[in-house]
Amino acid sequence: MAGVRGQGRKFDLDEILEKAMLAFWRHGYDGTSVATLTREMGINTPSLYAAFGSKEGLFFAAVEYYNNGRGSFMQRAFDEENRSPALIRRMLYEAADTYTLTDGPGGCLIIGSATRVSDAAQQVADRLQSLRNANIDRLESHIRADVDDGTLPADTDARAIAEFTGVIVQGMSHRARDGATTEALRTVADTAWRSVRVLLGET
Repeated sequence: MAGVRGQGRKFDLDEILEKAMLAFWRHGYDGTSVATLTREMGINTPSLYAAFGSKEGLFFAAVEYYNNGRGSFMQRAFDEENRSPALIRRMLYEAADTYTLTDGPGGCLIIGSATRVSDAAQQVADRLQSLRNANIDRLESHIRADVDDGTLPADTDARAIAEFTGVIVQGMSHRARDGATTEALRTVADTAWRSVRVLLGET
């Protein structure tokens, strides 16, 4: 059993990361106190610090856990789609479906957990911003590759399309937290996909 030691016994790592992830997801980084974390994880403060070093260390362990589980749809799309049109379409519709799942707070942990933070937590917000920006940069690279090999027109604006897709996906996360339904966000995905097809020179 993968786990961490504390309070004289070994804790299941996945179990406590699930609980930490949900706490950060619900309350945001600044809004989640160490007391809240230890209560919801069922461990004491020394055990938390022994296992993760700090609240920030626990948070990014929870982010990694999220990326390997509920948030993995984006990485899978990048890994499995060879062409950028299929990649973008998949991102839009899977975001609509994933962000409205009812077994969590809704939306995306990485998008919503540290949009506004105290000065002391600015490095947390900066790291999450880097993760979000990296996805947009990566999408741009996929689009440029399709332009370079002639799959897409030479005048395709790869950066603009990547930015547009990122804005839509991040906006869907916020709408999901506000209670938007899967049907509503799939309608957004429909509209966005029609727009992207025009930008990609498709008919």
